Amino acid sequence: MIRAKRKDENEKGVMPPMYSTAMSEEEKEQVIKEFLPLIKYTAARLAWRLPPSLTIDDLACVGLMGLMDALEKFEQGRSKLKTYAEFRIKGAMLDELRAMDWVPRSLKKRITAVKEAHGELERELGRAPEDEEVAGAMNISLDEYYKTLSDANGSVSLRFEDFDANGGREGGPDIMECIPDVRAESPFGLVETREQKEMLARLIGELAGKEQLLLSLYYWEEMTMKEIGKVMNLTEGRVCQIHTQALIRLKAKLDAEQKAKVCTARGR
Repeated sequence: MIRAKRKDENEKGVMPPMYSTAMSEEEKEQVIKEFLPLIKYTAARLAWRLPPSLTIDDLACVGLMGLMDALEKFEQGRSKLKTYAEFRIKGAMLDELRAMDWVPRSLKKRITAVKEAHGELERELGRAPEDEEVAGAMNISLDEYYKTLSDANGSVSLRFEDFDANGGREGGPDIMECIPDVRAESPFGLVETREQKEMLARLIGELAGKEQLLLSLYYWEEMTMKEIGKVMNLTEGRVCQIHTQALIRLKAKLDAEQKAKVCTARGR
């Protein structure tokens, strides 16, 4: 993986403001102006997840509403306004995307087929399969395979629950209900977080080089798909396809890890 550098505080046009709890309308307007570049930038980074019914402008409006909500609920002293506002802006956008996330059963079936084909071929070949090999294993053309990846944009994501031993399966404990106070750093929590990071880093390290580069640029360097396309000399559409393919491969690897853990536990 490429080691990412930290972004400068002002790179996206956002200054770290220090406002009092009670802000005047003029102060709020100034804050909104300072955060507009961040709102537009965040909407552009999440554009690959947009369903047909939403546009980038729609997503930016949702982010603006998130900022307004942050200004109303912000309490000075508990956190920095910049940190809290960024969290609420992105959170509002992600909530909107999740609310609009309706995936047809036929597409879910195709995504599952791609994931299973990736997993089976990787076990047989001992390496990451090529696009042509996956398409061949699924008995579809390469164009059909790429269309599936394009259709799956925004429908494939990794959740925190995916790293739980229960794997988010029905009937198991809800890991989100077991998360302690974020201000308390328990030894168990620190070890668990480190293990999850190490597992993710290891699995990403097993991906193809271009997939590792793309994930690094998107999640660590926080570049948009369009910007990544310029770096990798690819179209924005192809970048989205590779991104979806990388997530599908990671999901397949995670499934294999969970099955291995279950088998090991049962063998004890």
